[in-house]
Amino acid sequence: MSASASGDWVIRTIRAEEWAAVKALRLTALRDPLARIAFLETYETAADRPESFWRERAAGAAEDAAGARQVVAEVPGGAWAGTLTVLLEEAGTTDWAGLPVDRRQGHVVGVYVRPEWRGTGVTGALFEAGLAWAWGRGAERVRLIVHEDNGRARGCYRKLGFVPSGVSVPMRGAPGENELEFVRGRD
Repeated sequence: MSASASGDWVIRTIRAEEWAAVKALRLTALRDPLARIAFLETYETAADRPESFWRERAAGAAEDAAGARQVVAEVPGGAWAGTLTVLLEEAGTTDWAGLPVDRRQGHVVGVYVRPEWRGTGVTGALFEAGLAWAWGRGAERVRLIVHEDNGRARGCYRKLGFVPSGVSVPMRGAPGENELEFVRGRD
């Protein structure tokens, strides 16, 4: 995926050697007040991961990776304003929650935009790039999972064309809490 510019940022795919920046932005995201319901790991768990984990994570979603793509919004000066990752899921497999995957689809994870860049169009630009990557690899739909109490994220995803599928996934480690699947088909 080539870089594309819009506004005051450039949307581009990460490079494997940017693992330290991938780690730094993830740790920032995990400090967000809604991190508990937005991400499936804690700051402490992520901070304790070895360098090898971050190197593998970046390499697995970089420009030449086949099954995942992480895109970032790079602002003047080189800082990253936001990110998202799209994983490809194949028909006949099971997802992270043990649910069957019935079609080739993209799965958006790790969505984060720094507070000062929210409402500027960065999130939409990140999604546009991530979805284009998934469609280009034959995804029939793209989905994401969002906590039932994360109204800010649910509203954003609806504005981006995602709709609830009716699938609810119990949140691991939080009895009585659920995550909801939102989906978007090809336009």
